[in-house]
Amino acid sequence: MNSQSSRYTKVDEGALRTWLSRLGGQTRVFAPKSGPKGIVDWAELDDGGLPDLDLGLPLNSIKVFYFPQPEILFTFNARPGQPDSFRLREPEEAGGEIVLAGVRPCDARSITLNSLPYAEDPYFQARTDRLYVIGFPCMEGCSTCFCSWVGGGPGSTDGMDVAVWQMPGGHFVIEAVTEKGGKLMEGLHGAGPVAEPSEEELLHIEQWRKKGLGQAGEDPSLSMRHKDLMACYQAPFWQQVADCCINCGTCTFLCPTCYCFDIQDEKARGIGRRIRYWDSCMFPLFTQHASGHNPRGEKIKRVRNRFMHKFKYFVDRFGPLSCVGCGRCIRQCPVNIDVREVLRDLLAL
Repeated sequence: MNSQSSRYTKVDEGALRTWLSRLGGQTRVFAPKSGPKGIVDWAELDDGGLPDLDLGLPLNSIKVFYFPQPEILFTFNARPGQPDSFRLREPEEAGGEIVLAGVRPCDARSITLNSLPYAEDPYFQARTDRLYVIGFPCMEGCSTCFCSWVGGGPGSTDGMDVAVWQMPGGHFVIEAVTEKGGKLMEGLHGAGPVAEPSEEELLHIEQWRKKGLGQAGEDPSLSMRHKDLMACYQAPFWQQVADCCINCGTCTFLCPTCYCFDIQDEKARGIGRRIRYWDSCMFPLFTQHASGHNPRGEKIKRVRNRFMHKFKYFVDRFGPLSCVGCGRCIRQCPVNIDVREVLRDLLAL
């Protein structure tokens, strides 16, 4: 067996189900599941079940697992006059390992992008260390997908520990992408018939990695990197976008790569906690100073900042675009703002 094929194991659907069921007996396994109203979101995987992947992406991104809402940083006794009053204590270890099965390439890549600004954040690092990502590369894309615009692709394994490739004929080739993934795949032994994939199947996978889905049209990401966006800073175009926006924050809360937060202390019945919770650059009070001054008090400034951060400021600081092309912001925006149209208009300026 050569070094390339040793990363791969070929299984049938029964073995895949048994493997996921075994993982569920050892730790908590979450996967995209259709709810009673047909809404797909993350839920614990039933014994012997498979992720629901035919109905599109889950409503929420996987950041809910490594950047929870809210996240308790410290607890404290909020009753005055006691020996330990208002002394911060770190909470007990939050849960154990978690396996996410059925993660699409866009969501998986968000871990890689978010690890750049959170490289020194101990809470982020601890949660991602306990997270195992079993990804399923995309065979078909949604009408709102544009991962190939922003440096990703339907066959990308960036951010995954294990990749499950569905082959023609109904069987699967499972790839160990990381060392963590290799340890996870040890549970395949005895789960069912396993085999080494053929050279044709490995070639099919390599071609899959390189292809684009085609729904998004021409890839503007390279042009965006060379575009002088600061020259477009005062363009009337931004007012047109802002006139449509209602600053509800839906796009930022659903976005896998929006990571802004606030920290507050709260108490109830003598028990206090310091929490970190999601915030949004689209909210009017996001940049409010204690003095009352707000550098982004006008809606146009907040709307412009959201796009400039993803396609200019983040790029200048870290390199890649801060977007994975999942299309959640397009699907859920109540006023139908389409980030792809914004990108096209920016390039046309």
